[in-house]
Amino acid sequence: MSPASAVRGRARSHGGKHALPLAGKPGLPAQSPLRTRCAACLVALCLVASFPASAVVLPPSVQAQYPELDHVGGGEMRWLGFKLYDAALWASARGEAAVGGAHVLSIRYARAISSERLVSVSLDEMRRLGVTDEARLARWGEALAAALPSVAAGDTLAALHRPGEGALFWHQGRPSGEIRDPELARAFFAIWLDPRTREPQLRAQLLGLAEGGR
Repeated sequence: MSPASAVRGRARSHGGKHALPLAGKPGLPAQSPLRTRCAACLVALCLVASFPASAVVLPPSVQAQYPELDHVGGGEMRWLGFKLYDAALWASARGEAAVGGAHVLSIRYARAISSERLVSVSLDEMRRLGVTDEARLARWGEALAAALPSVAAGDTLAALHRPGEGALFWHQGRPSGEIRDPELARAFFAIWLDPRTREPQLRAQLLGLAEGGR
């Protein structure tokens, strides 16, 4: 999930399928296939963007295993005006203390993204945050590829971080992988939650420190 950020880009804080517009209606000029497809994409993005961030939920298995986790905050990621995803954080504390114990980051995507792209952007963000060992990044890329599947518009990826242990991942509520490397797990969640994140406003909302976080 890439997370991203799982999709790369500048964003305003706080990871659908849909009807085609009318074409060839009597009395109106026919639209080209390319124009029709572009219009359909815009309609789909608008429909996905209309879903509230509060609709991002925890997988039931996580809720059952970690009942102490509470919804801390959330926000959305945008790039060039287009919504990329909604994100939400669950933890047993608010603010900076949220990342001290087990916490879950859940992202509902507003567009399809391949597993390869999720992994590539995640590694780029880790480099930006100071990871310079390319051999280590190559190993991490393989581990992330096994945990992060391709997503369609409307899909949700959830990741549980257990500091000092690793991370578990779910796609659409079903387990999708596990990372047993504590350093990789820390670096992955740092993409969103490190003070040096590319999206500080989204981080503030996830941690419940900014308006719109709850």
